[in-house]
Formats: sequence, C-alpha cells, structure tokens
Amino acid sequence: MTVAYQTKFGSLSSFEKGRVEVIDDDVKNYAFSNCFEIAAGSKPYERVVFGQNQIYVLEVARAESDSPWYTCAHDEFALCMDGEVEVHLVKLDAAQQVPDADHDGAVLVEGEPRGARMGWMKLRRGHQGMLPKNSAYQFRAAQPGVLVLQTCKGQLSVEKWADICQTK
Repeated sequence: MTVAYQTKFGSLSSFEKGRVEVIDDDVKNYAFSNCFEIAAGSKPYERVVFGQNQIYVLEVARAESDSPWYTCAHDEFALCMDGEVEVHLVKLDAAQQVPDADHDGAVLVEGEPRGARMGWMKLRRGHQGMLPKNSAYQFRAAQPGVLVLQTCKGQLSVEKWADICQTK
C-alpha cells in the first residue's frame, strides 16, 4: 500500500500552530518551531533566533516597510519564506565596515551607508540572496513577509526561547 503525502507550505497569513508528535526517541533531539508564527508575533525586522548550532543561528524576521541598514564582518544569507522583499546593497567605505573580523552577527550601520551602490535583488518565496561581508544591506517590503536569516549570533540576535518553544 502506497501512502501519499501532501506538503503544506505556510505563510504569514495562513499557518498551522506547531505541535509535538509522539515519537519513540528523546524529545531533546528535535526542534519544534514555526517561523511564520514567530514572525506574526514579532516587530518588523526583529531578528528572533529559532535555531542554533554553536555560534551559527537561524533568525526569523518579519519583513515590513524599510529596515534599518545592517552590515556584517562575514557573509550572511536571507531566504524569503513569504511575500516579496527587496534587498538593497552598498559596498561600504572602510570607515563604516565592522572593524573586528571576528565580530559575530549583524550590526546596524551608523547613519547612511557610504560607498559604491552594488544594486538590489528582489526575493520572493523560496528565493535566497547572499548578503556579502562588509557591505550594507537594507530590506524593503511593501507588504508584510517573512525572512529567514542564516548568520552568527550577534548583538542584534533576539532569543525568545520561552515564548517560541513548546515544552509540553
């Protein structure tokens, strides 16, 4: 007998609340999180950690209107999970780059970014864009959407484990 499975992909406006299913294993080996539910309860561009492996994190951000300008001493990636988000890029002058190459995570750019415009990309559901190190980037979304950011945990990473993890 063949079992048919149907994949349901959520969105900010339509998602099912996550739940724990009975398994024959140690629950601590699994992570249960829902990026859409987290984004629905977050402020625009609040970078909420929902997955972590040592210093590396997955952050979810509610994309809405224009974000501040960010930069990072290492490459990051943005994956659009819902909506449509423009990413504008500027190659920063040396004075605005993160001075410590070992500095983890994104930081806010002070003032307007100075440097050569690198262009922009439009991300839609399922599209991923690279956010190059020592560049400034700004997200712009006409309608609310959801971004998953792959980065290192830093000063802008927000941990809400008590609010987002299911414990029962």
